[in-house]
Amino acid sequence: MAFAPQIKIPATYIRGGTSKGVFFRLQDLPAACQQPGEARDKLFMRVIGSPDPYSAHIDGMGGATSSTSKCVILSKSSVPDHDVDYLYGQVSIDKPFVDWSGNCGNLSTAAGAFALHAGLVDPARIPDNGVCVVRIWQANIQKTIIAHVPVTNGQVQETGDFELDGVTFPAAEIVLEFMDPSDDGDEGGSMFPTGNLVDDLDVPGIGTLKATMITAGIPTVFVNAADIGYTGTELREQINTDAAALQRFEAIRIAGALRMGLIQTPEEAATRQHTPKIAFVAPPTAYKASSGKTIEASDVDLLVRALSMGKLHHAMMGTCAVAIGTAAAIPGTLVNQAAGGGAREAVRFGHPSGTLRVGAQAQQVDGQWTVTKAIMSRSARVLMEGWVRVPGDTF
Repeated sequence: MAFAPQIKIPATYIRGGTSKGVFFRLQDLPAACQQPGEARDKLFMRVIGSPDPYSAHIDGMGGATSSTSKCVILSKSSVPDHDVDYLYGQVSIDKPFVDWSGNCGNLSTAAGAFALHAGLVDPARIPDNGVCVVRIWQANIQKTIIAHVPVTNGQVQETGDFELDGVTFPAAEIVLEFMDPSDDGDEGGSMFPTGNLVDDLDVPGIGTLKATMITAGIPTVFVNAADIGYTGTELREQINTDAAALQRFEAIRIAGALRMGLIQTPEEAATRQHTPKIAFVAPPTAYKASSGKTIEASDVDLLVRALSMGKLHHAMMGTCAVAIGTAAAIPGTLVNQAAGGGAREAVRFGHPSGTLRVGAQAQQVDGQWTVTKAIMSRSARVLMEGWVRVPGDTF
């Protein structure tokens, strides 16, 4: 029996923030995969190594976590006043699908850097030394992201002394601006889909929980840690080894998705694992981060733990950080209350790997809350470049 040989596709493996992904230029993909559809999804699943019943990704580029099971496509922008279009696919680990419903804030950092690496930015806009402002169109949610990428001798400056909790080594700082993040363009609704800053969310099998449901950066459901039996100091292993706890979190996520209008039936949630996120918040208290470092209560404004693709994230998703910063800026939300209440333009929160600061400016216009942009710093580094190989009959 004859088997199709492997084919090779130009690709770059990049860490962006606390995530990693396989990056492609659109024109380098096989013709059948240059359009959305089954062929592209099959290619990305095979690249990552999914679906994997062993949840190990031994036969692929993925790392068997939500933060390492990602693929990205960049191309010259089709939108005026932008440099590149950035399309993100969250690859399920153990199920055969790719979720295109949201963005990855961490890999947005890498998208800015890769745009330069891949020659997708007009050379006239790249300084010999300084900062290149890369204007990114986030195609999943139809939003603008501005990446301020440091450049030395006309090339991306990747090394530096900027430290990011959740990332082992320091690197060069990249500042990200998420423009008009207060509405998920894919959904077309307001920042608070229910019209309320806090709702009573009925969750089957659990009861009624106070919840802030927001679409900023990414649709997110916030609940109080104390209401679900936690302190907000939990680390990944404490949650992810508890199957019953993960089921409860998924029940909360599904109830929130239904209430936010993101899905029409509970069954739809199985194919929309990337959004909404579920996060729980608590007032500041001291805890030991996963690195062993002690985070003092005085180091943070509040504590936040968030789940991605059904598991507690080892640090914090970039898009969820935008949601945290936005909700913290709006008096009355659960996030704002956990941070002590009142008006604020920035917040530093504690997550399992350490702390993160994110800024957001909110204002009320005609009774509706809006946020013009959210800002945070991340870093990115190319880990490997060349070709990724997949069997020729993959798609």
